[in-house]
Amino acid sequence: MLCTEVAEGDKALRRNTLYLAIPAKADGVSVVGDWDPLGMRGTVSRTLLFRDVFVPEDAALMPRGVYFQAAMRWPHMFLTLSPTYVGLAQAAYDFTLRYLRGEVTGTPPVKRRMYPTKQIAVAQMQIKLEQDKAIWFQAITEARANPTKEQVLRAYAAQYSAMEGANEIATLAIRTCGGQAMLKSLPLERIYRDSRCGSLMLPWTAELCLDRIGREALYETGESDE
Repeated sequence: MLCTEVAEGDKALRRNTLYLAIPAKADGVSVVGDWDPLGMRGTVSRTLLFRDVFVPEDAALMPRGVYFQAAMRWPHMFLTLSPTYVGLAQAAYDFTLRYLRGEVTGTPPVKRRMYPTKQIAVAQMQIKLEQDKAIWFQAITEARANPTKEQVLRAYAAQYSAMEGANEIATLAIRTCGGQAMLKSLPLERIYRDSRCGSLMLPWTAELCLDRIGREALYETGESDE
């Protein structure tokens, strides 16, 4: 867990962030509430309550302030969720090809690939997928300590493209396949629901990426209009 160490009378500061490993069964720790979100059924994010929990010194995974320094100096660490959503986009595209070719296990071997509207949709999906993968791979190759401003902006753009792009491709897959492809016995409906959650992933949500790209592109560090 992430927490901030605060001495009496001081303010909580991000630079004092601690990264701790506390056993779920430790005295005073409670895991409460339900986890029933739109998608992401393979994950859990329930509420944690801590009441007078003793935390030994060796529970610290990083010394105080190191996590903050890592976030500032190696911001690409926050791209680590995005590969999942690049994979979801690829999975939606791959399913669409198999479905239109009549090759999905458990469905009748009916081909739907001869319709021009289906072919155009597949082409649009391919183009979108290649665009998202291209910027993502470029951003990943630039992961390093103290990246340039342009590299950080590209990382934001890659995160946004991966997260929003996954749902755009899944949405197009649903529209293109339609009908039987929406059954819960097939993976497309799960891919669609899971892909929608990517844009909500902190600390780089889609909204925050847009906000940071616009602001940091126009302002240098410490610059203001006053």
